[in-house]
Amino acid sequence: MASAAFEEIVEDFEFLDDWEDRYRHVIDQGKAMEPLDDAFKVPATKVEGCASQVWLHPSLENGSFRFDGDSDAMIVRGLIAVLRALYNGLSPAEVLAVDAKAELGRLGLNDHLSAQRSNGLRAMIERIREIAAGA
Repeated sequence: MASAAFEEIVEDFEFLDDWEDRYRHVIDQGKAMEPLDDAFKVPATKVEGCASQVWLHPSLENGSFRFDGDSDAMIVRGLIAVLRALYNGLSPAEVLAVDAKAELGRLGLNDHLSAQRSNGLRAMIERIREIAAGA
């Protein structure tokens, strides 16, 4: 149940044989993302459980869930961009129905992130799900 934007990332990954190329692609996704306004980098939007600084700022527009985010680590910024591709534009109910572990597994992220990064990614997904559940 992934979005078209996420499917595009999956297709890109299929053409990248080497994990280092995939890693660079994730970082490039983060670089292409607009930075989060400093006004939204507050304790209420900070994600706990991440080794780096991470902020997620959600919104609901015409019934569609959206979030912007930022991090002080380039790979984490890239992971935020991947999560945005996975979730943005879905209804809150659809966000809750997404099997993030399975979808991200299609990218091979589970096998190539450090334990710390994997924990941070889980924390971001949990925060997104909490926000969607409360929407």
